[in-house]
Amino acid sequence: MKTKLLSAFFIWSMFVLSCKTPVNNESVSVLVSNSANKEYNELVLELKDKDFIQKVKMFDIEKLVAEVNDTVVPMQLTIKENELSSILVLLSISEKSSAKLSFKESDRELPVFKKRTQAELSVKEEGEWVQVHKDSGVQQYEYQGGKFVNVDYLRVPDKHTDHSFYIRYEGPGWESDKVGYRFYLDWRNAVDIYGKRTPEMVLQNVGQDGFESYHELQNWGMDILKVGGSLGIGSIGYWDGNSALRVAVTDSITCKILNNGIIRSSVKTKYYGWNDTKIPVDLKSIISIDAGSRLTHQEIFISDVLDNLCTGIVKADLTELLQPSESESEWTYLATFGKQSLNNDNLGMVVFFRNSDLIELTEDLHSKVIVLKPRDNKLEYYYGALWEMDDSEIKTIEDFKKYLDTELLKLNNPLTIKY
Repeated sequence: MKTKLLSAFFIWSMFVLSCKTPVNNESVSVLVSNSANKEYNELVLELKDKDFIQKVKMFDIEKLVAEVNDTVVPMQLTIKENELSSILVLLSISEKSSAKLSFKESDRELPVFKKRTQAELSVKEEGEWVQVHKDSGVQQYEYQGGKFVNVDYLRVPDKHTDHSFYIRYEGPGWESDKVGYRFYLDWRNAVDIYGKRTPEMVLQNVGQDGFESYHELQNWGMDILKVGGSLGIGSIGYWDGNSALRVAVTDSITCKILNNGIIRSSVKTKYYGWNDTKIPVDLKSIISIDAGSRLTHQEIFISDVLDNLCTGIVKADLTELLQPSESESEWTYLATFGKQSLNNDNLGMVVFFRNSDLIELTEDLHSKVIVLKPRDNKLEYYYGALWEMDDSEIKTIEDFKKYLDTELLKLNNPLTIKY
């Protein structure tokens, strides 16, 4: 009887083992090279070559790991229409060196890496729209009652405007472990800055304890920029020859959280019938932020040929305007530094853009303006902020200049990938 039981157990064990998916012992690799005379610390690298992605698809995605020189590194997969479309990897690489980046299946429990970016959009539900008269005499709708719930997609209600109390902190937010941002999802359509005093994710708590409590210094940080009628930092605009016009008049707007990942998060916004320009256009905006970075990557796609798009930085007293001495490189910047935060301490702001896209540097009543020409109806730039009270070591204008030089070096000398 004992022999029969052992035999049955052996057969059952073989059956269970045969049902398990065996680990694929193969791997696919790319060679990543840094040509700069400086170490690149914690860069997010995106791999989207179609042939390479096709090779990775032979693996069980749920067991996939990325290794740099046999060390597992943080990875994020982009899935579109149930198919792998790109792979994001966070890595560091020494100056003038190369590293082997490999992908394979792991037969061990996969490491859990800390979430270092976030994007969210939070609106109220279970309340109602009520028409009100503001103290200023303006008549508008407010959303009263209800509770905030995070959503992945929103068509902005026609009744929504500034101070409708419908969207938590008035628009989508995105952050890294270094800094946070938001933009007003209404006629103001300007980007604001959340200075952070912690590397933890904080947006999920912002505006929960009072609609505008984030204007006061808290343990996590605060809203540190007075936007007013300006371009804030990196906002999208149209230069009419005298003023920067934000994306204020549209037929409708939709907003979607594209990614809410551990090393990259992004927000897509579509503006239908933007009418502030010389011809009405549809505009798509994709903004993204990476782990370890203070920069937001802004991508713009327009439906028709339109010159004189612009962006910029709010004008403030007691600040110094900064530009690089070298102007022949692909990327350049416009930056300001000084006591321009709402907390009355030092704040550095920068916009990086391509020299070949530049039409002119100018200004209006509210902003330092960068007028740019899209190529093939597309435009991209980066913007970022550093606050005296954040956890960086960048406290002075000299520190800020060194930071600007490092980021400019990265843009002008990107990592190369040999598949």
